[in-house]
Amino acid sequence: MRTHQLVLSWIEAELSEGRLTVGGRLPAERTLAEQLKVSRTSVREAIRILEAMGVVRAGVGSGPEAGTVVISDPTAALGSALRLHVATQHLPVADIVETRVLLESWAASKASPRAPELEAAGRLLEEMAAGGLNVDEFLALDVRFHLALADAAGNAVVSAMMGSLRESIQRYAAQLTSNLPDWEATASRLKAEHREILAAIRNDDGDRAAKLVAAHIEGYYREAGLGLPVSS
Repeated sequence: MRTHQLVLSWIEAELSEGRLTVGGRLPAERTLAEQLKVSRTSVREAIRILEAMGVVRAGVGSGPEAGTVVISDPTAALGSALRLHVATQHLPVADIVETRVLLESWAASKASPRAPELEAAGRLLEEMAAGGLNVDEFLALDVRFHLALADAAGNAVVSAMMGSLRESIQRYAAQLTSNLPDWEATASRLKAEHREILAAIRNDDGDRAAKLVAAHIEGYYREAGLGLPVSS
């Protein structure tokens, strides 16, 4: 095992046993190196990896922001990895879309009609309806709307997975807009479909909400020329 992996294994064990928790601080670099009998370079390498994974935040200097603090941002590493693999075309966009359909239709079927996230979703629809938005602004609001619906299901893993897909979704959705015959007509249709989905969830009709979400997602990408299998 490489020495920085020893540091990672120690930190994982500390988190698992509850001796380290979110908001807690890791020992100082020198202390940790001496404790684990590794070099300070190995400690720094391990901390850089954990920062990229969204597990810690490293601060320099002195004061309340100094030191290495345990955080929890599971979307950080997942999002970066997904963007890179989509860019290499190892993960086809069509497969990402199918994954979205699976996650979001499940979330829509389970979302509570009283979830506070639905209020945020409603406000996002109002922003989209205000008009004057360019394509990127509209799609940014669209992604936030979908994330709010996913959060309303109350499943932390689904929320993290959807959050990790956020930038990839917005990027490839924007790239495909050039294939659309009439963006304004598409945007109008998407807004109407958003309202139907939100209404179904608020009416506690999870089955209808799930079907509407699947048709909504797949409809956009089919219109943009992305071949997708038909959902059952």
